[in-house]
Amino acid sequence: MRKISIAASLILISSSVAMADSGSIKEAFSKGKTSGDITVYTESKDLAVGTDTGFTAGSVGITYETDSVNGFSAKVGFRANTEITEENNGDYKASMTNSSNLTEANIKYTYDKATVIAGRQAIELEWLGDYNDAVVAVLDYIPNTSLVMGYTNRQAEINLNTNNTFTETTKDGAYVIDAKFTGLENVELNPYYYSAPKVADFYGFKASYDVDMFGLTAHYAASNEDVSTTKDGDIYNLEGRLNIAGVSFALGYVATDKDGGVGSISAWGDSINPMDDGTNVYGTDAKTTYGTIGYTIGSLGLSALYSDTDYGTNSNTDELNLIANYSFTDELSANITYVDYDDTATANDYDKLFASVTYAF
Repeated sequence: MRKISIAASLILISSSVAMADSGSIKEAFSKGKTSGDITVYTESKDLAVGTDTGFTAGSVGITYETDSVNGFSAKVGFRANTEITEENNGDYKASMTNSSNLTEANIKYTYDKATVIAGRQAIELEWLGDYNDAVVAVLDYIPNTSLVMGYTNRQAEINLNTNNTFTETTKDGAYVIDAKFTGLENVELNPYYYSAPKVADFYGFKASYDVDMFGLTAHYAASNEDVSTTKDGDIYNLEGRLNIAGVSFALGYVATDKDGGVGSISAWGDSINPMDDGTNVYGTDAKTTYGTIGYTIGSLGLSALYSDTDYGTNSNTDELNLIANYSFTDELSANITYVDYDDTATANDYDKLFASVTYAF
């Protein structure tokens, strides 16, 4: 599922380039860098059944990262959201559990081709995302291979329209091993394995091939569930991409297990669902066909996404996303997104419009 997020993952950055350390802790703090954004966000939702909702909010995110000293550096960040207006009493709180949250608080150590980050951090892997209380190691010792190993025990989604409380991933946390191999020209191979003790183990493999004009992706994942009431799940995704005269096209297909859906695979993040909502893409016996088209004209980016999902027994979901992004300057940008969602099995039909203006520094 697509999420509005300012945060960028640290753990996929290669650590193969040696860092120039500061001479002291005081110098490391004085050479530290601050970044962030100030954003106004608004959304309105027109429901086919029920009361329409909407709110406007302000959001501020700030992070500060020290320079390194003897390979060590530290980072801290937060995001605060505040209500400006709401259509109905409670619309804002329905999205914002908290008014502010500590998003990052971690220590990073880099030595040679290894980086270890311990503490609260942003993570972006195939099935692990958002902000996590975690320990993550990125190892680049194997030629053409980046190996990520991590453990997370708490997680929260925090962005422009959501500010959740950190909660346990599971009682015993979750472990991940993720490898990316790029030794073949234009090819990336990505095997991975996740383990959540007493909940589930799941594994997968993703292969991508990309050149200037086109690309292909094949992705498969399956779970072994430990809870008797949860059936094993699996999912596969095939996608083709084409770039012609500056226009990008993609056509894809997603299918899940006829009995268990995806099981626990999407419990802590996801990367396959291309839509803003896509509620039923990971449902039981769900088959989704989707297509996208995108074009950039100067500072204006335009894209359209459409998906059709058949799930359950004679149930169907259609979703259309129309997105426009415009950069006024390197720092100031705007986004507007329209969503049309229709579900034949429920009364959950709606139109949604959300927009944001962001100043990043």
